[in-house]
Amino acid sequence: MRIGELSERTGTSRRLLRYYEEQGLVVSSRSANGYRDYDKAFVDRVMQIRGLLDAGLPTRIIKQILPCLDKPRTIHFPDATPEMIATLTLERDRMTQRIACLVRNRDAVSEYLDTVVGASAPVPSPSPAPEAESSAF
Repeated sequence: MRIGELSERTGTSRRLLRYYEEQGLVVSSRSANGYRDYDKAFVDRVMQIRGLLDAGLPTRIIKQILPCLDKPRTIHFPDATPEMIATLTLERDRMTQRIACLVRNRDAVSEYLDTVVGASAPVPSPSPAPEAESSAF
């Protein structure tokens, strides 16, 4: 698929997709006319990259853990430096704190809605996010 289609499917600007390519996070082939061509598997990859960036991971760390995003997970990582492990541990702990905060806020909003709306009218739940968007790894 061309860069415009990947951009539309992931909600990621073309500029960011080119940046991800410069950083070695995604790769494209070039067609005869010079247009970038991406494999359809990069839709999920870009969504995972965005999730990791949103979680605070820098692209240099994301590049190192990209093999973890693919299955099977029996890959050995000889380049896992103590700095990388410390960074990932810190980021994982930050994600855990943010998740706990989101859960508290969701519960508070639910309690408020229960109080305001009461048992007389059920409040519709939003549809769940697509799986690729909801998982960082």
